[in-house]
Amino acid sequence: MINLLLSYKAFMQQFLHFCTTHKTTLKCLVITLLTLIGMQANAQQAGIEAVTVTTNPDGSQDYSMTLQALFIMTALSLIPAAIMMMTSFTRIIVVLSILRQAIGLQQSPSNQILIGISLFMSMFIMAPVFEQVNEKALQPYLSEEMTSLEAFEEAKLPMRDFMLSQTRVTDLETFIRIGGYEGQFDSPEQVPLTVLIPAFVTSELKTAFQIGFMLFIPFLILDLVVASILMAMGMMMLSPMIVSLPFKLMLFVLVDGWNLILGTLATSFGMGV
Repeated sequence: MINLLLSYKAFMQQFLHFCTTHKTTLKCLVITLLTLIGMQANAQQAGIEAVTVTTNPDGSQDYSMTLQALFIMTALSLIPAAIMMMTSFTRIIVVLSILRQAIGLQQSPSNQILIGISLFMSMFIMAPVFEQVNEKALQPYLSEEMTSLEAFEEAKLPMRDFMLSQTRVTDLETFIRIGGYEGQFDSPEQVPLTVLIPAFVTSELKTAFQIGFMLFIPFLILDLVVASILMAMGMMMLSPMIVSLPFKLMLFVLVDGWNLILGTLATSFGMGV
C-alpha cells in the first residue's frame, strides 16, 4: 500500500512537471479534444432537418418548430419595447416620475419601485386585453386550430382597439400626414400599426403631462406659502424645499395620495367606468 502511494505521488510530480514545461502542447491537445467532440455531436445531429416548410390548403406556408423557436427568441428582444410603447406603462411611469419630483423626493421611491408599480398596474389595466389575446389567438394556436400568421393577426385586433381608444384623432392624423397616407384609409381601424403606435405614444405622453401638471399645482402652492413665510421671517438663507418637504409628505398621506393617483390612472383608461 505504501509503495502504491509513493508510486502515485511520483506520477503526479512528473505530470505536474510535464504540464508546466509543455503548456503549448496541452493547449493543442485540449483544442483537438474539443474539436473532436463537436464533430461527433454534429455528426449525430446530421439527420435532423433545420427547416421544414409545410404548405397549407389555402396556399400559405408554415415553418418547422425549430425556425419558429428562433423567431420567438428573436422577438423576445422586442418585448420591453412592446410593453412600454403599446400598453399603459408609458403613462403610468411618467406620472409617477412627475409626482416624485413634485413632492421634492429625489430617490424615494426608487426607480425600481416605480417601474415595478408601473408594470403591475399595466398588467392590471391590460388584463381584459390580454384575456382576449389569449382566447382568440394564443389558445387556438396552441391547439393547432390556426397558423402562426393567423394567430398574429387575431392578436393584433385587441391591441389595436385598446390603442385606438386612447389615441387622439389629431395625433393620428399627424402621423398619417407625415407618412404620406392621406386619403388611403376610410376608418381608423384600417391604419397600420407602424402609424398607430407612434400616434398612441404621443397621446400617452400628452395625457401623462396633463395629469402631472394637475399633480404639481397643490405642491407648488405649498412651496410658495412656505417660501413667503420664510421670507417674512427673514430666514432667507434657509431653503424652502427643506421646510416644505415634511408638510408635502403629510398632505399626501392625509389625502390618501397613492390611492387617488393609482385609482385616477386606472380610471383614465376606462377601468371601473
